[in-house]
Amino acid sequence: MKRELAVLPAAALLALAACGAEQASEEVVGRPVTLSPVLAVDLDERIEASGQLLAKDRAEIAAEVGGRITEILIDEGGGAELGAAVITIDPERRKLERDRTRARLDEARAARSEQEREFARIGELHERNVASQTQLEQAETGLVRAASRLLAAEAEFGVARRALQDATVRAPFAGLIARRLVSRGEFVSPGHKLFELVALDPIQVEFHLPEVDSSRVRVGHPVEVTVAPYPGEVFRANLTLVSPTIDPRTRTLRVQAQLPNGDGRLRPGLFARVDLGVAKRRGVPMIPEEAVLQRSDGAVVFRIDSDNRVERLVIETGAYWNGSVEVKGGLATGDLVVSRGHSALVDGELVVPRHPDGTPLRQSLPTVAEAGENAS
Repeated sequence: MKRELAVLPAAALLALAACGAEQASEEVVGRPVTLSPVLAVDLDERIEASGQLLAKDRAEIAAEVGGRITEILIDEGGGAELGAAVITIDPERRKLERDRTRARLDEARAARSEQEREFARIGELHERNVASQTQLEQAETGLVRAASRLLAAEAEFGVARRALQDATVRAPFAGLIARRLVSRGEFVSPGHKLFELVALDPIQVEFHLPEVDSSRVRVGHPVEVTVAPYPGEVFRANLTLVSPTIDPRTRTLRVQAQLPNGDGRLRPGLFARVDLGVAKRRGVPMIPEEAVLQRSDGAVVFRIDSDNRVERLVIETGAYWNGSVEVKGGLATGDLVVSRGHSALVDGELVVPRHPDGTPLRQSLPTVAEAGENAS
C-alpha cells in the first residue's frame, strides 16, 4: 500500500512536466527581434577633406662645375627672380680656361686656313704635272686633319664657355632661398647641393578624396581652404589636378588646387582643411547604423522574409547620416532588416518581430511604415 502511494506522485509529476513542455514549445516560436525598413533618403553631403600646403616648385640646386665658393649673392630667406645669380664658384678660373681654349681655337683656325692654301697650291702643281699624286693626297690628308683639330678646338671652347656660365649659379625659377647648404670658401664638386629654392606664389594644397567622391570633382572645381594660423579666414582656390588613377592601397584620389599667395603668408607644410561644397544625391537607400554588424567577412545585415526567417547578407556601406548608413547593393527600398536582437542570429533562423519595448507584433510582417515607426 505504501509503495502504491509512492508511485502515484511520481506519475503525476511526469504528467505535469510533459504538459509544461508542451506549453513551452507552443510559446517559443523564434528569437525576438526589432525590424527597420530600407528607406530612400535624399542626401545633401558636404565633400570635405584634409591635406597640406606644398610649394608649387621646389628644387635643391647643385653645382655643375667644381671649385671654391667665392661669393654668395642671395642668402637664406631672400627672394630670387628667374635667372638671378645666387652663388659664384671661382668664375675667374673659368675665365682663364675659356681664354686658353679660345687661343687654341684661333690656332686651329689659322692651321686650317694654311692647310687649305697648301692643298690649293699642290692641286695647281698637280694639274701642271709638277706635283705627284702622292703629294696631292698628302695635302688632302693634312687638310682633313686640320679641319678635325678645328672642330675639337671649337668643342673645347664651347665647354669652357659653358663652364664659365655655370660658375655663376642662377635661380631656375622665381622663388625664395629656403636653405643655404654651403659657405663662402668651401670647395665643391659637380653635383654638390648648394641651396634649396621654393616658389610660394601660387602655393598648392594637396589632399585625397575617397573613391566614392571621385566622380564629383573636376579640374576648375572651386574649393575653400582654411589653415590653423588664420582661424576664420577662408582662402579660395580652384582644382588644378585630379589624378587619373585611384591609389590601390588607400582607395583614394589625389587632388591639388592652387592658392594665390602674393603676401607669402601661406607656407609649405601647413595642415589644411578643404571644403568642396555640397554634393546632392537623391533616393539613397539607407538603414539604421545599429542594423549593421561588423564580421570577419565584412558588414553584415539580416533581412527578414515572408516566413519570419532571416537571410544573412554581406553588404557594402557608404555615407553615414543622422544615425543611418548607406547600403550599396544587396537591399532594395522597402526591405526589412533586423536592427535589434541580431547579434546571435544565423542564416535562416526563425524570428519573432517585436516592438522596441519588447511587446510582440501581430503574426504577419509589419509594413514598411509600421516597421519604421516601431524601429524609431
